Amino acid sequence: MSEMTVSRVLRNRGDVSPATRDKVLRAAKELGYVPNKIAGALASQRVNLVAVIIPSLSNMVFPEVLSGISQVLEDTELQPVVGVTDYLPEKEEKVLYEMLSWRPSGVIVAGLEHTEAARAMLNASGIPVVEIMDTDGEPVDAMVGISHRRAGREMAAAILKAGYKKIAFLGTKMPLDHRARKRFEGFTEVLAKSGIEVADREFYSGGSALAKGREMTQAVLERSPDIDFIYYSNDMIGAGGLLYLLEKGIDVPGQIGLAGFNGVELLQGLPRQLATMDACRREIGIKAAEIIAARTKGIEKDAAVTLAPTISFGDTLKHS
Repeated sequence: MSEMTVSRVLRNRGDVSPATRDKVLRAAKELGYVPNKIAGALASQRVNLVAVIIPSLSNMVFPEVLSGISQVLEDTELQPVVGVTDYLPEKEEKVLYEMLSWRPSGVIVAGLEHTEAARAMLNASGIPVVEIMDTDGEPVDAMVGISHRRAGREMAAAILKAGYKKIAFLGTKMPLDHRARKRFEGFTEVLAKSGIEVADREFYSGGSALAKGREMTQAVLERSPDIDFIYYSNDMIGAGGLLYLLEKGIDVPGQIGLAGFNGVELLQGLPRQLATMDACRREIGIKAAEIIAARTKGIEKDAAVTLAPTISFGDTLKHS
């Protein structure tokens, strides 16, 4: 097949048979090829943009990460540009393809799990890539985050130490949320070592997290009234659960203890402080942007940064 034919297919020009087109596109995808949208003399250069690819803007977590990234890049020529994937691997692939075609100077992308085509594009991009939020896995290039398995293990240990035995888990539907899944795996692993299984569980997808937290807490208590602790995969559903229990006159943390995850500042005005774990979000954004800024100047920085979140016991988890 001639170079001319390949060029025609990739630029979507000229008369090429469907079979040939399919063959070229399949090969391009496997190689992680991304067309260059910058014309002429500029084609070999990079633009001063950093592609930041995150799963959600409605989730309280990612705006804080973005503010950390912006804080660092403000002092450079680099400008962050945001793409949102809604936790969908195919959408991440599409967003990545579009963003890389503008030849950014670096990529910051949430998570370590990607489709094969997305991974091929990142590998072939020739620019610094920092995967953020998670360090339980192998990065394409650099990674900055926390170990979610460790976060789950530490929370389970604190709950067991406080003497709780009948523990429920309430969270998001996890095939799409790898970090919540890893926390759950770490959590159940520690419980199992003490001979304890999760007594009940409830999952949700979409909708207002506060309202879902109330509904799920009600559903789980109607099914399993002897539950003495509920671990939520995030603070927002945990806050909904807390409000529901207080409304029902249930003693928290005496009768039922609660814990969430993320350390969301917004919830500091609740009638009780929800026990949680700070996920180091702003710090993750800062460290990731520092790696990109240094690498674009040819300065090597540590390629794997694992931050250590701490438990905040608040008013909903007994501790000595």
